[in-house]
Amino acid sequence: MPRMLAVSDEVRAEIGDEEAERLLGGENAPDVYDCTSCRTPGHTGQVPTSTVLFIGEETAVLAFAHASCIPSQVVPVSEAQLQGAVASIAAEGSGVTGVRREVPLQAELGVTSGLVLVGGEVQPALVVEPLGPIARPGTTGPVDVFLELLTEQGFAPVTDVGQAPAPLPGWSVLLAMGRLHAVLQPPAGGGAPQAWWQAHQAMQVADGWRAAVNKTRKVLVYCAPVGTIGAQPREDLLREALDRAAANGRLVGAAMPLAGT
Repeated sequence: MPRMLAVSDEVRAEIGDEEAERLLGGENAPDVYDCTSCRTPGHTGQVPTSTVLFIGEETAVLAFAHASCIPSQVVPVSEAQLQGAVASIAAEGSGVTGVRREVPLQAELGVTSGLVLVGGEVQPALVVEPLGPIARPGTTGPVDVFLELLTEQGFAPVTDVGQAPAPLPGWSVLLAMGRLHAVLQPPAGGGAPQAWWQAHQAMQVADGWRAAVNKTRKVLVYCAPVGTIGAQPREDLLREALDRAAANGRLVGAAMPLAGT
């Protein structure tokens, strides 16, 4: 059964003409999927659907989204984000297809914006926490090495949230039209920065956060293992969770300049 699929030229270039034609013909495309953008169900035979290829240094995955949510595109992500969640995604039946390599989606990272008091000043911050354990690339776990991988990339252990973490050269936070788009990292071998984390849809941030980041021109990025911070409804509770994580040796951080406006 033919599918109502859009395969962009950049996706086709990555997966090859043969694989693209199999998808368009319905051979390798799922009937139903969970949209990788809005996470609600879709049907490739009933609604226009985009193919979205998440690609890292060693791995890649082809996911599906409502064409009304996002266009067909290639999304570069870090390898650390692409390991450790293949089984959980498959178990959810989310309409994910391995292409050349098996990988999970970057949506495995949850990102929360908030304001933290550091050195007596209010600072804009992002808190990054995986939705599941992160395994070292090329392994299946179950050991969670999220903080270890980040330390290898230059993030520093945070023992006191009241002191700002050190800058991380080459990394930045991309804000465009007042919305959060991505955390960018320097690519291996030079070239343009690539997304370490990228929002499926530009993320709205509070007016106070946007005002703070426009003033400081930098963002404090804190990362903790799965289950450490959780979804906190208020910034005072978020700060308490960060303080507990720091006291327990489960928090790393870095200061990153603002890219965009």
